[in-house]
Amino acid sequence: MIAISVRSFQPRAHLATIALSAFISSFIVARTFTTFFPSTVLISNGIHVHHFWYGIVLLAIGGWLGISYSGRETDRVAAILYGAGGGLIVDEVGLLLTFGNYWTGLTYTFVVILLSLVTILILFNRYRELIMTELAEFASSRVSLYIGVFLAAVSVAFIMQTNNFSAMAISSGLTIVGVIIIVTYLIRHVKRMPERNSRNERGKTKMEVGLR
Repeated sequence: MIAISVRSFQPRAHLATIALSAFISSFIVARTFTTFFPSTVLISNGIHVHHFWYGIVLLAIGGWLGISYSGRETDRVAAILYGAGGGLIVDEVGLLLTFGNYWTGLTYTFVVILLSLVTILILFNRYRELIMTELAEFASSRVSLYIGVFLAAVSVAFIMQTNNFSAMAISSGLTIVGVIIIVTYLIRHVKRMPERNSRNERGKTKMEVGLR
């Protein structure tokens, strides 16, 4: 079996940035076109062909190029097609979730969350070591435990008080984050207990030797 290590992966943040730029541009173009030309649609045999289908095709082509071929220009083209396809799909994600309401606010909520996650991933690829060091220090502090408990408690309260899909989705995400922070702190705390006990034993030994 081939061992897979995190170090064997080579982050390519420039391609992620290209795909993200294509995604944003595609979304803006699709939303602008639909706003100014709402009656311009493709109808075949009485069926309205929505543009998320074109997005699926672009995703498939971009993914196929990225998997099947390797090269600087090919990778860039694949990233552009993949991002553009994602933009066309996300432009109609509200319509897909509500089965008909294209202008629902769910679309914008989804876009904001998705862009935030992708931006975080790009920054993580660029500053991985610094971020990991900072997160390790944060996870070991009691402040992280307090923040985790606060997030989990407040988010659960919001989930119980609302029926709004967007609010529930955001609150659920924050609840998961809070639980992860709490569990991470407890795990690191338990792992460090033997080290602390060892230090205490050495301290007691030195005190006893000093008294003698």
